[in-house]
Amino acid sequence: MDILALLQCLQSAVPRTTLRQCSRIVAALLVMTGRVTMLGISRWAGPGGSYRTVQRFFSQALPWAMLFWVFFRQHVYRADEVYLLVGDEVVATKAGTHTHGLDRFFSSLYGKPVPGLAFFALSLVSTQQRRSFPIRVEQVVRSDAEKAASKAKAEAKKQTLSTAKRRPGRPKGSKNTPKADVTLTPEFLRITGMLGALLPLIAGAVSLTYLVLDGHFGNHNALQMARQNHLHLISKLRYDAALYFPYTGPYAGRGPHRKYGGKVDYDNIPTQYLKETTVEGHIETRLYQAHMLHKEFAQPLHVVIITKTHLQTQARGHVVLFSSDLELAYASLVDYYGLRFQIEFNFRDAKQYWGLEDFMNITPTGVTNAANLSLFMVNVSYRLQADRRQRDPAYSVLDLKADCRGSKYVEETIKMLPEKPEPVLLEQIRNKVACLGRIHAAQPFCSFS
Repeated sequence: MDILALLQCLQSAVPRTTLRQCSRIVAALLVMTGRVTMLGISRWAGPGGSYRTVQRFFSQALPWAMLFWVFFRQHVYRADEVYLLVGDEVVATKAGTHTHGLDRFFSSLYGKPVPGLAFFALSLVSTQQRRSFPIRVEQVVRSDAEKAASKAKAEAKKQTLSTAKRRPGRPKGSKNTPKADVTLTPEFLRITGMLGALLPLIAGAVSLTYLVLDGHFGNHNALQMARQNHLHLISKLRYDAALYFPYTGPYAGRGPHRKYGGKVDYDNIPTQYLKETTVEGHIETRLYQAHMLHKEFAQPLHVVIITKTHLQTQARGHVVLFSSDLELAYASLVDYYGLRFQIEFNFRDAKQYWGLEDFMNITPTGVTNAANLSLFMVNVSYRLQADRRQRDPAYSVLDLKADCRGSKYVEETIKMLPEKPEPVLLEQIRNKVACLGRIHAAQPFCSFS
């Protein structure tokens, strides 16, 4: 496939020179091996892709949000599909002291804070294709005030745990505050800014209803942030979340009407809320659905509790999912939250194949371009794989790179011959060489011009 023709839809967002540079870099990323750095890209880019050209590309501010959207709308978007908006943070480990935004961030892969860079990404997940497509990426840069506040909060929590428990009852002088009036943290303000820029951009084509976030955002502030942007939140609560059934008994005759009923006992949930029971092997899975209350939330929650029991050992475990949409079916809530994990595959591919873990840029613009380019390549590779996967569903990114690399070798070899082979022989040579390094043996389709 002609990469320049594939990226031609971006000509309205960037100058022609930048578009040519981008096509050279994308072609190099598809064929290169080893670490994805500017020097590595220049070695594989060929004529017109010198190291200085690559430097110029990474040193200019690019409208990545527009590039993501235009490419998605032209090559990926399907009008008859339902999309979810999914957000998550990815951490790329980095060494040194001069990289912009370098800090210590918690990495789930290492299970502890590590030195590196963090990026928050929003993606559109197709409920029919069950795939995630990155649509906006921004670096997480914590200010000095934010770092100090985080440190003070940790110290206060540590001091509270070490001192005696305070007296029961309400502290003297405390006042009532509306739960819906929340002060968003810098993290939520950053995400709100991303939503405020993205939603108007895609409003004419994609109609979004749900924002799906992981358990880190299973709190009242995140719910209010989603509602302020006219989206319903789907997330996960702590396994020991204090949930209450709404009170349905008679009025006591004096005082305010009682709001909270019995507290939820996760080991003894009433059967009237049971919706589905399945047994697979020795594992029994039960799904419970109910509208419940939480004292930290200003509104009722649509809660789905998934319990799993080992029938031989009777060991139990449960997960608590919730949504602000009280009309959402329980099966859809479980399915939508499960689709959230598709964004993790975007991060995996960006790190493994497209340089999110490899880049050595240190300037703010360079870091932004490197991170956005790596996730932009996730969408480009999907488009290149789409036609081939209709005949070979197992066609992977490694197969794509092997095809493109083999085609590149053939083209460079043909240039050295005094006479060009016959088209039939040339195609046979291309197919034979392109199959080298493939994981799934099949006829290749990729070629460059």
